[in-house]
Amino acid sequence: MGPLCQPASVAKTVKPCHTRPGRGFQSKIDNRQLPMLRKLALILLLLLLPTLLLAQAQPYPGPDLQATYQRLLGEIQKIPIYDHHAHPGFADDPDVDAMAAPPNYSSPLRERLDNPEMVAAMKALWGYPYDDMSPEHAKWVVQKKAELRKQLGDAGYWDGILDKLGVETSVANRAMMDYLDPHRFKWVFFADSFMWPFNNRDMTARNSDQQVYIPLQEKMLHRWMQQQGVSGLPANFDDYLKFVSRTLEDNQRKGGIAMKFEAAYFRSLHFGDPSKAQAEAVYRKYHAGGVPSMQDYTTFQDYIFRYLVSEGGRLHLPIHIHTAVGIGDYFDITHGNIMNLENVLRDPRYSNVTWVMIHGGYPLERIAIWLGAMKNVYLDSSLMEMDEYPAQFKQSLKEWLELFPDKITYGSDAFPYNDAMGAEESDWLGVQTSREALAGALAEMVSEHEISEARALQMAHAYLHDTAAGLYK
Repeated sequence: MGPLCQPASVAKTVKPCHTRPGRGFQSKIDNRQLPMLRKLALILLLLLLPTLLLAQAQPYPGPDLQATYQRLLGEIQKIPIYDHHAHPGFADDPDVDAMAAPPNYSSPLRERLDNPEMVAAMKALWGYPYDDMSPEHAKWVVQKKAELRKQLGDAGYWDGILDKLGVETSVANRAMMDYLDPHRFKWVFFADSFMWPFNNRDMTARNSDQQVYIPLQEKMLHRWMQQQGVSGLPANFDDYLKFVSRTLEDNQRKGGIAMKFEAAYFRSLHFGDPSKAQAEAVYRKYHAGGVPSMQDYTTFQDYIFRYLVSEGGRLHLPIHIHTAVGIGDYFDITHGNIMNLENVLRDPRYSNVTWVMIHGGYPLERIAIWLGAMKNVYLDSSLMEMDEYPAQFKQSLKEWLELFPDKITYGSDAFPYNDAMGAEESDWLGVQTSREALAGALAEMVSEHEISEARALQMAHAYLHDTAAGLYK
């Protein structure tokens, strides 16, 4: 466009510009009105100031932080929890996981038996009369649990634990469900064993951790075969795939709501994309015997994992996968890095698959949250609230809430460490830590004018209950 007005000499068709001093708004204001107008402007600014401040986020919380925290905590304590990841059961129950801990592994400080928070848990749950966990005092707890178990029955006992903790539903990662109430405990079954059907002599010999883990995968596969009436590996690959699919379908009919992978304990989370023909050649070579090479086994596992993911999409079974650090002396943190999964997560062939990143990639949760930008990827915070104290977990939660609050879910990772420090106590610790850290994170966001208090409570309901519950309609 050309200029809106030009001097008259430029073109006869263009009107000259003129200035008309004295015709603006200011010329009509009498000087005697200025003090009054200044007062009105000041009043207007004072009225608008709270709105202007709320619209601008600030780097530090204000003096209202503590009061906001107390209000939010009071409301958050009332929210029924949907625990997205737990291992409920008794210490002598081998089905609380498809794996077992290797001997003499190093526990983080907060998971150790001398953590004084365990005494607080026992007081809250059982009325524990002591202030320490000496062996003779710990016997009191063991006896108390035994009495309640006899009185209520196994199912009633665990329902009572959920009631005490304000947990509506617990997603149980277990080999088998057995005695838990299916109305309160939803089953996530393990699928790793389908990737280990051959002679695992060389895989087991890699280190002392694998000497614990691999035989348990073999045991789990044998249980699935018994369930399907299969006495040995099928003679051809297509029949093996049919066996896998039948097991998934059967487990879903038995109440399974998702399948779980602990693959990071056994191998890299980077899964290649071999053809069916390549995987079939490996199966044909080893199904009747022989020890696979690492390369052959990896090819087979890569294909089986992707087949299981595709079946998850077909059956509407979400994929839960361990994405954090792990226990043991030989857990490979580099291979277990959550970002190794990105090539599978972003594969358009699996756009109908719901993924739950169990443990949120911890301690890489700050990077992992960006996977939540994908419509079908969710993150679960289990383990984080067990290993991190509330002050640190608050920071992790805040970073998540400030980015994708609709893609994060609560999980306790409750686990029976022993008869005294059981899944009950670790569940209590997870619930308390998460409610307090969540209130702290949201209070800071409110005080820093990032969100309103009403929006904070919406986020709290989503994280503790609504988002996870919505995945399993």
